[in-house]
Amino acid sequence: MTLYEDLKWRGLIQDISDPKLIDKLNEGGMTFYIGTDPTADSLHLGHYSSFLITRRLAAAGHTPLLLVGMATGLIGDPRGTVERKLSNRDEIMHNYECLKKQLQTIFPYEVVNNYDWVKDINVIEFFRDYGKYINVGYMLSKDLIRRQMESGISYAEFSYMLIQGLDFKYLHENRGVDLQVAGSDQWGNITTGIELIRKTTGDEVYAMTMPLVTDSHGNKFGKSEGNAVWLDKNKTSSYQLYQFLLNSEDSMVIEYLKRLTFLSREEIEAIEAEHNAAPEKRLAQKKLAEEILNDLHGEGAYESAVKISEQLFAGNIKEISVQDLLAGLKDVPHFETSGGNIMDVLVAAKICSSKREAREFLSNGSLSLNGEQVRDLNTEINADSCLAGKYLVVRRGKKKYYLGELK
Repeated sequence: MTLYEDLKWRGLIQDISDPKLIDKLNEGGMTFYIGTDPTADSLHLGHYSSFLITRRLAAAGHTPLLLVGMATGLIGDPRGTVERKLSNRDEIMHNYECLKKQLQTIFPYEVVNNYDWVKDINVIEFFRDYGKYINVGYMLSKDLIRRQMESGISYAEFSYMLIQGLDFKYLHENRGVDLQVAGSDQWGNITTGIELIRKTTGDEVYAMTMPLVTDSHGNKFGKSEGNAVWLDKNKTSSYQLYQFLLNSEDSMVIEYLKRLTFLSREEIEAIEAEHNAAPEKRLAQKKLAEEILNDLHGEGAYESAVKISEQLFAGNIKEISVQDLLAGLKDVPHFETSGGNIMDVLVAAKICSSKREAREFLSNGSLSLNGEQVRDLNTEINADSCLAGKYLVVRRGKKKYYLGELK
């Protein structure tokens, strides 16, 4: 199977700018770039799904460059909805340093910053050398621009595609880049670069986009109710990432295995057959979690997350780190307490409806605190009885958990 055939089978090609790119991909030898703006201090799972293309193309003999764009980050990429809030320069610089370090850890290739070549261009040079070659009608025809016109778009965001085109031109002329790869939402920006290079140099360069990875409802992969699944394990723990991947939809998990792992076609088709025969075992989800966790957080991360899950299920609370415990119990009922007698705490937290019910649960051994069964009606809740002097995990019966925080 050629590189192009493999990428197509995995669902990793949406658009290519020229059919000649197919042979060039298969032959190797191209220098390409893929980029992101430093809008946060960590990449999220959506970035991971895009940047994996660097390894696939590098293995086929192509040379990757990773761009983290401080210049474009200071402007803001049109979203097709509403204007982005401008970011603080110091924040963007901090985010750039964080992303550069993170990218080079996960994807060990050279990172470049478009601020290095944009910062010294004055406004007259920008208009004469770049703006002169891109027609306004052409810019207005781009999907994201057209959609954002309804809510209003500033000139700054409108000009974003010119700066991205400038990046392509600069990297082509100075680093020999002849291909830009990105998610499908960047097609308009990429083709602006192709147009700018064609008009100013006559050179032929290429573009390839990948479909965005989404759930079955079209929501971007790795985002839930506006909260990203971060690649930084201090922001999204191994346990949280494990749980997110384990809960992947049955209808989507094989697609995720194709796009987000380097398992062979034969391996994925074998997993698919097992998964279809017994989807309740979640074999495909477990393999997805294993591949991604060990890649992002290091060998053994998957086994550690599975162990935490099993310990939590078994009630072995004190063997779990506070971070992972909070992640594991983020969806259970929460309460605050000032401490005091256990029965008062249970009633105030609405774990028990009355002191009589609290006494009954305690007496028959149906309650545990931080993984230990409690029967003493005179137990006092204070910093000494809490995890890290602050957290209290209450289990009522076999499965009902509550997470308390000492004020």
